[in-house]
Amino acid sequence: MNRDVIVIVNAGSGNGNDQALVDRLSRLFQAAGLQAEIELAEGGDAIAAAIDTAIARRPRLIVAGGGDGTVSTVAAALVDSGIVFGVLPLGTLNHFAKDLGVPLELDDAVALLAQGHVARVDVGEVNGRIFVNNSSLGLYPDIVRDRERQQKRLGRGKWPAFAWAALAALRRFPFLGVALVVDGKEVLRRTPFVFIGNNEYRMEGFAIGERSGIDDGRLSLYVAQRPGRLRLLQLALRALTGRLRQARDFDAILATDIVIQSRRRRLRVATDGEVSVMTPPLRYRVRPASLLVIRPLVDAAT
Repeated sequence: MNRDVIVIVNAGSGNGNDQALVDRLSRLFQAAGLQAEIELAEGGDAIAAAIDTAIARRPRLIVAGGGDGTVSTVAAALVDSGIVFGVLPLGTLNHFAKDLGVPLELDDAVALLAQGHVARVDVGEVNGRIFVNNSSLGLYPDIVRDRERQQKRLGRGKWPAFAWAALAALRRFPFLGVALVVDGKEVLRRTPFVFIGNNEYRMEGFAIGERSGIDDGRLSLYVAQRPGRLRLLQLALRALTGRLRQARDFDAILATDIVIQSRRRRLRVATDGEVSVMTPPLRYRVRPASLLVIRPLVDAAT
């Protein structure tokens, strides 16, 4: 049996994880032929400490059990480390796991960790902060900040708080003036949001928000130009009907380097759902093939 697998489980991901889950995971790993050391971490500081301890031991495989925030935190620490990264989808949305091809059923996800293919994928970076999914400015960071405030002060659940925060943001509907330098070419935009993806996101149809790959070595940039609330709704309808790229007031660009400048001294920036405050200019870049992951073997022909 392999004895070099460390699993870090976020106790707060999804609907909550407990010792019963740890016991179940132990049985699943053992059945898959892997003897794993599993740590249940309570909160951000405990997760950070668990990551540092795990990396110091230089195991073959470190696995993140949680949602996209947990996955992003562990992945960021493993970039260019030579340690293979594995994912157990224990969150609510599990975007990175889905785009990587990881099964959402826990039994199958553990089996993949034992039998899957080791591959290299890209990550994005903004001002030194790593993200595996996406980063955004404008409406979304405002919504996340307000949602967290409502959860703490009013005791609302995550999704009701998100709905109220989204309505409040749409009422305010603030615009952000930015200068975008994309692979050396500058454009000026006044927009309610800027979205930067690690690789290309589907922005049309019912597969919106998904990626066909995470190893193309590019960032995707999506910007709506000065839309009002009604126009933003029209853009959303265009996306669902597959006609978004035909809109003259919507930018969809692929690039390797993006610089965002603003007259504001500070900008709230969301990276994989976590909001931080950064000082412009924001310097985005792709770091190709910098993260070793376990994923299903992909047929090059498909």
